[in-house]
Amino acid sequence: MEEILQKLVDHGIQLLPTAELTTHFAFERDGFVALVERRNNGFGNAGAHGLLCQQGLAQLIWRGDQAFFVTKGFERQASPEEVEKLRSFGQDLKISLSR
Repeated sequence: MEEILQKLVDHGIQLLPTAELTTHFAFERDGFVALVERRNNGFGNAGAHGLLCQQGLAQLIWRGDQAFFVTKGFERQASPEEVEKLRSFGQDLKISLSR
């Protein structure tokens, strides 16, 4: 567990305080967030990741060749830089959580 936490720190990923979530941890970097299963011995599988907004987690969706962050009550176009940062965050989170 300590090794995983160090990998997260090394990748600039922080654990968000989420007392209301009892089944998942929330991790964040650069305004992007992902939920990860809570397990008795630590961390489980990472779920989808997306943009953290007032309405919650906005998923990245594609319409043709244009990317958008979308959730109920929220939608905006994603820049190419945001798409790259989101992909990088997802990859770094997966690497950090691997044993």
